[in-house]
Amino acid sequence: MTIDDPAALREGQQRHWSEVLAANPDMYGLEPSSAAIHAAEQFAVRGVTTVLELGAGQGRDTMFLGAQGFDLVALDYVDDAIATIHAKAASTGLANVTARRHDVREPLPFSDACFDASYSHMLFCMALTTPEIMRLADETRRVLRPGGTVIYTVRHTGDAHYGTGVPHGDEMFEQGGFIVHFFDDELVQQLAEGFELIEVASFTEGDLPRRLWRVTMRKPD
Repeated sequence: MTIDDPAALREGQQRHWSEVLAANPDMYGLEPSSAAIHAAEQFAVRGVTTVLELGAGQGRDTMFLGAQGFDLVALDYVDDAIATIHAKAASTGLANVTARRHDVREPLPFSDACFDASYSHMLFCMALTTPEIMRLADETRRVLRPGGTVIYTVRHTGDAHYGTGVPHGDEMFEQGGFIVHFFDDELVQQLAEGFELIEVASFTEGDLPRRLWRVTMRKPD
């Protein structure tokens, strides 16, 4: 299937997310996701101190990870999301949390080997083409220190929404204005190239429920 114009997808999704987040403060609630709770446990075991969060949204996981004592840099491409995180960090006194606007389709704005870990909840399954996802995985590996940990979550092809709604090619489907890139096992394996693939765990979230994989990888020493 032909992939729709990536630039048009990007611009349309950025407008949609900006409008939705501005109209719905804390639309996903204030409690951390189960993925963030698991990540915090794993990061503590692995001696992580610095964390890069990709696609932080309104910061429910950001605030939780910051409260666990990790020095965390959160990225998102929506201005309202970054403003919300700044306000929450200031109100809770989390000086170890910073946020900046960035589109992950562009190279990450950090030097090589400067983070102990990377965390993202459903960022990789946004309206990103497979080549864009692969480049992001490469960039994530670049900014991780040797032995660094990656934990990311994605909706997969076993999800009830897979194959429904408006198709955009490259396993991307749109429901309610949101475009999701559904992962299969092959794509998980592709993203693991250059990493050690430690775990692919299934879990559910939300009312549908959404069916996700939580993937843990390690950058070799």
